[in-house]
Amino acid sequence: MPFVVTDSCIQCKYTDCVSVCPMDCFVEGPNFLAIDPDGCIDCSMCVPECPVGAIYNATDLPAALAHFEDLNAKLAKHPGWKPITKVQAPMADHAQWKDVQGKLPMLKMTDGE
Repeated sequence: MPFVVTDSCIQCKYTDCVSVCPMDCFVEGPNFLAIDPDGCIDCSMCVPECPVGAIYNATDLPAALAHFEDLNAKLAKHPGWKPITKVQAPMADHAQWKDVQGKLPMLKMTDGE
């Protein structure tokens, strides 16, 4: 099963995980990262790199976060979301969002949204 990025990433967008992905399967949106399940080889290299614990194996997703498996697959194919392979700075106000739960309504699909 592929790995999945969950709501802890929203408004933070740490990118340490992308530098260790051997398959370059991360995609970037305005305020979130997602994993393309078609490229993920289940290596788990990304998991310890995420400082907010946003990445789970799909088989280990808590029930409250299960919808993120489909969301990652959808966003991986979104025309406005592009592959990301190099570390970038997190979002400017990432520290204030680090421990906030239930951020899904804040997810931006495009820069204008």
